[in-house]
Amino acid sequence: MLQPLRTLVFSVCLLLLHAIHSVHAAPPENPDEPKLLTLAASKGLLGHIDQVRQSMTDKTSDLVVNALGFLGVPYKRGGTSADTGFDCSGFVKAMYEQTVGLILPRKAEQQAAATQKIDQADLKPGDLVFFNTMRRAFSHVGIYIGEGKFIHSPKPGAEVRVESMDLSYWHRRFDGARRILTLSPEPLPVSLENEPRNSPLVR
Repeated sequence: MLQPLRTLVFSVCLLLLHAIHSVHAAPPENPDEPKLLTLAASKGLLGHIDQVRQSMTDKTSDLVVNALGFLGVPYKRGGTSADTGFDCSGFVKAMYEQTVGLILPRKAEQQAAATQKIDQADLKPGDLVFFNTMRRAFSHVGIYIGEGKFIHSPKPGAEVRVESMDLSYWHRRFDGARRILTLSPEPLPVSLENEPRNSPLVR
């Protein structure tokens, strides 16, 4: 079930990316394209993917597209992979490591400390959003994907999903936003686990 969903997300992204470079080309000949777009729309993914597509030259778009490919992976406390499942910080850590080769700290509060604070109004796709869900600061983290929405692995019994930050639950518990400077075009064995706050890797 998860693999078809990932295939759908990546297929639609490829279709939208192709559309950028073929605006004046003939209509696509692939008869499955309308079905893919319709299915994506029915799952509420099309808007998110299109928002990412609009900034496809940015490395952060790769991060968001990759994260969307893991929709439906079960929550697992301490989990850091699709095979085991993810917890919230494990999901964020895995997405950054897989996409840009950046090794973030393991815990949500450590990820907040290793990255630069930004205003909520300045959020861009790929930024981190933090919430107080356990009566302590920065106890939950997700990846902002644009349009006021974020993707995360929420809790036991749930799956990786996209939610709106405007929902009352998340709005009340919002703890802040963070941005990471290092989005290298090539994967690098970089670690922020022990970086000082004045490190050039954060801003």
